[in-house]
Amino acid sequence: MTQLDAGPSTGRAADTTGGGGGKGLGGNSVGLLGSAVIGVSTVAPVYCLTSTLGSTAGEVGLQMPAVFLAGFLPMLLVAFAYRELNKVMPDCGTSFTWTVKAFGPRVGWMCGWGLVIATIIVLSNLAGVATSYFWLLAGEISNNASVVALDDNKAVHILTCLALIAAATAISYRGMTATKGVQYTLVGLQLVVLAVFVVMAVAKAGSADFAGTSVDFSWSWLNPFSVQSFGAFTAGLSLSIFMYWGWDTCLTANEETIGSDKTPGRAALIAMVVLVGSYLATGVAAQMIVGSGDKGLGLANPETSDNVFAALAGPVMGPTLGILLFVAVLASAAASLQTTFIPVARTVLAMSTYEALPASYARVHPKFRTPGRATVTAGVATAVFYTVMTLVSEHVLVDTIYALGLMICFYYALTAFACAWYFKAELRRSVRDFTFKGLFPLLGGVLLSAVFIKTLVDMWNPAYGSGSSVLGIGSVFVIGVGLLLVGVVIMLVMGRRSPAFFRGEILNRETPVLVVEEP
Repeated sequence: MTQLDAGPSTGRAADTTGGGGGKGLGGNSVGLLGSAVIGVSTVAPVYCLTSTLGSTAGEVGLQMPAVFLAGFLPMLLVAFAYRELNKVMPDCGTSFTWTVKAFGPRVGWMCGWGLVIATIIVLSNLAGVATSYFWLLAGEISNNASVVALDDNKAVHILTCLALIAAATAISYRGMTATKGVQYTLVGLQLVVLAVFVVMAVAKAGSADFAGTSVDFSWSWLNPFSVQSFGAFTAGLSLSIFMYWGWDTCLTANEETIGSDKTPGRAALIAMVVLVGSYLATGVAAQMIVGSGDKGLGLANPETSDNVFAALAGPVMGPTLGILLFVAVLASAAASLQTTFIPVARTVLAMSTYEALPASYARVHPKFRTPGRATVTAGVATAVFYTVMTLVSEHVLVDTIYALGLMICFYYALTAFACAWYFKAELRRSVRDFTFKGLFPLLGGVLLSAVFIKTLVDMWNPAYGSGSSVLGIGSVFVIGVGLLLVGVVIMLVMGRRSPAFFRGEILNRETPVLVVEEP
């Protein structure tokens, strides 16, 4: 790879653009398989399924698999945008760096902020889920209800959560090699247990034990036009999009990946294929055995819809194998907790390198070659955020998680539009350029923008989320929009501290980038 001097550059960014060597990250630490595994891990498929199968079935009924496919489409289209941008700019700042080059420093800064704040929210949620499943699993193994009840003790819950955050931070701090080793085991466990669940569910569907709930498979389950209303479809689609969030971690680790210009994009596409296959197989199998009703074991039963596997583990897999499903959910949340530090730490590193954040966050650990300060700061921010939200109000914590979809659509859509705009001069060169650099990213951005707007409108209603409100406005709306406005305030402050970046002198379209030499 060679650095092409496409124009003048000033400040720290002059010798830190592109590859791992520039920022000090550990280059060539991860290959194609490791990158794909990290992408799958960040999404946390088993956790997403147990927390979303029920709510999605409640919105769209038996068309749940169709909604999973519909949610996959915009993510796939955006993945092509990431792939094309990464080929010419393999920078760990990904969305931030690319959007700055396409639309300028302010739009790019807000895109980076959207990624950072979304990741902090996800980390907090994952830590809470991992904590709950830790005590649930401990209770199942010991057959002691009082052990399970420890999770209801707020002090015990918070302390356990903080311990898990600390452990995940420590692993991420030690670099991509440590991260990769842990993830092979945890992701492999998740996929094997899911496969066992799917096989056993399909085998038992229609048996005497499930005679009252089993439903024969129908191809209509894959038809999104069979959803009863557009409102139900968009609600289910919003949930589905959340289930795919995190695949772009493959790209934020690009400077540490072998073949940084091509491997991360390929890994992202592999991760997404694995995810959509897992979701479709599990969704179909679950509906075949218990249906999508709101009674008993039905997926939409409000008493179990927020944790479907806890209700289905025993009936489907039996008391012994059922424990494996609890282990898989814990492994899923714990694995994602650890890998989710990757995008936030490397985005902060890039923003600091280009003087969009304080210089101290650009420090890389000399031994582990990781953004140590950014990683630790992300861990501390997650711990503080979760502790405060838990102590203040469980409703606020729930509404914060609901606001996550807004952040995801915000920065994914901006990145997709950035691709089409950045390559606008190349779109007429070939059918391939027009399709993958223009058409697909543009369609993905439009679809996610539509979901963003629809979600924003729905959030205004106090009934959305926990049902709480502020001055008659839904709390989810206040939190979602409020967090974006906090980013605007911080950006204005940084504009006074680092005017060169916001004048476009540090990072712009002409800033040198790393490209791959054709053989």
